[in-house]
Amino acid sequence: MEISTRYFKEQSHAARRDPQLQRALSKLGQGFAQKRREAAERLPEFEALCDKACEIKNHTLDNLDFYLEQFEERVVEQGGHVHWCADANAARQKILEICHAVDAATVTKSKSMIGEEIAINDFLEANDIQPIETDLGEYIIQLREEVPSHIIAPAIHLNMDQVEQTFREKHETLDPDRALDEPRMLLEEARSQLREKFLTADVGLTGANMLIAETGSNVLVTNEGNADLTYSLPRVHIVIASLEKVVPTLEDATSILRVLARSSTGQDMSVYTTFCTGPKRSDDLDGPDAYHVVLLDNGRSELLDSEFKDMLRCIRCGACLNHCPVYQTIGGHAYGWVYSGPMGAVLIPGLIGLDEAVDLPNASTLCGACESVCPMRIPLPRMLRSWRRRQFERAGVGGIGRWALKIWAALAKTPKLYRMISTVSISVLSLFGRGRGKFRRLPFTAGWTQTRDFPAPTGDSFVSQWHKGSRGVASDDGLMGRSK
Repeated sequence: MEISTRYFKEQSHAARRDPQLQRALSKLGQGFAQKRREAAERLPEFEALCDKACEIKNHTLDNLDFYLEQFEERVVEQGGHVHWCADANAARQKILEICHAVDAATVTKSKSMIGEEIAINDFLEANDIQPIETDLGEYIIQLREEVPSHIIAPAIHLNMDQVEQTFREKHETLDPDRALDEPRMLLEEARSQLREKFLTADVGLTGANMLIAETGSNVLVTNEGNADLTYSLPRVHIVIASLEKVVPTLEDATSILRVLARSSTGQDMSVYTTFCTGPKRSDDLDGPDAYHVVLLDNGRSELLDSEFKDMLRCIRCGACLNHCPVYQTIGGHAYGWVYSGPMGAVLIPGLIGLDEAVDLPNASTLCGACESVCPMRIPLPRMLRSWRRRQFERAGVGGIGRWALKIWAALAKTPKLYRMISTVSISVLSLFGRGRGKFRRLPFTAGWTQTRDFPAPTGDSFVSQWHKGSRGVASDDGLMGRSK
C-alpha cells in the first residue's frame, strides 16, 4: 500500500468534490453515531464501564512487558509460537517464512488493521501467495484494488451499484444475466465465491481485538463469522497483533467487549466473539495444527515513552471517525494511509513521522466530539494540539500566515486600537450582512468561505458588552445585566 499522507490537502479537496462519496458519508450521523447513542442509553452503567476499560488499559500499558511475557508463556504452554517483530518488514518476513514452511499457495485473511499497516497482501502476492480477504467489505475493496476507508466499515465509501458492477466484472464465470439488485443477492454471491476458498486455504491469517495474558488466547470480534472459518479450517493459524492489544485477564477482556460493540456499531454484542487458544488438541473436532502469534512493535515502544502514550489505549471501535465533522466531510482515503479520522490524525505521525504526515494534525476542528464518545477516554484534541505545537516548532509559519500573526500580535499589544478596529469591523460587517445574515465571500477568509458561509455579526463584541455591563448601561436581559 502506497502511503500518500503528504497529499492530504489535495486528497481532501478531491473527496469534497466527489458526489457519490458525499452521499455515502452523509449517512454516518444517522447510522453509527445514532446507534451508538441508543446503545449507550440502554446500558445505565455504560460510562462507568468506559472508566473501567480505561483503567484496565492504563494498568496494562504501565506493566506492558510483564503481561506480554506472560502471554508468550501461556501461548507456548498451549503448543503455540510467539514471534517478536520490531517493524513491518520483520513481520512480513516471518509470515512468509511460516507460509513457505507448509508450501502455502493461498492464505485466507480476516479483516486486520495491522495487516493493512504492514501491507501484507501486497507482500504475499509479490511472493506468489494468494491472499483472500473474507470480510465482505474487505473482499469488495480487494476486488476493486482499493484500501479500507473506515476501521469497521471498509467499503463505506461505495454504493450498491458500484458493488454490483465490481461483482459482474470480477466474477466472470457466473451468469452475466443474473440478478444482483438486492443486498441479499450480493451477499449470497460473495459467500458462494468464498466458500471454496475457506475449504482449500493452506493458512489462515487473522488480527486480534485483544490478547489475553492470563490464558494465551486471542479474541476475534466479527459480525459475519468469517474469522471463525479463517482460523479453524486451515492447517496453520497466524495471528498478527500489535503490542498494546494485550490485556491481563479474561475478565478484563469481557469488560472491554461490553463497550467495544456499543461504541462501534451500536450492538450490545457483536454477532461472533471468538476466543482462540493455541492449536487444536487431540480431542478437538477442528482447529489448526499450528498456531503462531506475530507480535508487532512498529513504533509502539516510542509512543509508550511519549506524551502520546494514551493513544495506545485505542480499541479501534471507530467512534471518533463516526462523530468527526472532518471525517464526515472527506472520508478515510484522504488521510493517505491505513488509519483515518481523529485517531489516525494522532497515530499516523507517531508511526511514520511528522514529516510524512505534516498536515494531519490540522485535520480537526478540535470540537471535542471524538474525545466525548471515545470509550477509552483518549484525549485526542490534546494530542492533536501537541502535534501542532511540534509542527510549529519545527517549521514555524510562513508567508501570509506569518504576517497575519505579526499584525494580530501588534493589535493585541494595543488594547485601545484593537477595540477600535474590532468595533468598526463588526459595525461594517453587520451593516453589509444585514440582508442575508451571512457572507458567501470575504477578503482574507477564503479558507472558510470556500466550504461554508461566514455569519454576519448581529451585535456588539463581547468586550463591548462587558464594558457596558460593568458601567451599568446594559439592559436587564443583556449579557451582564445591570450592575448594582
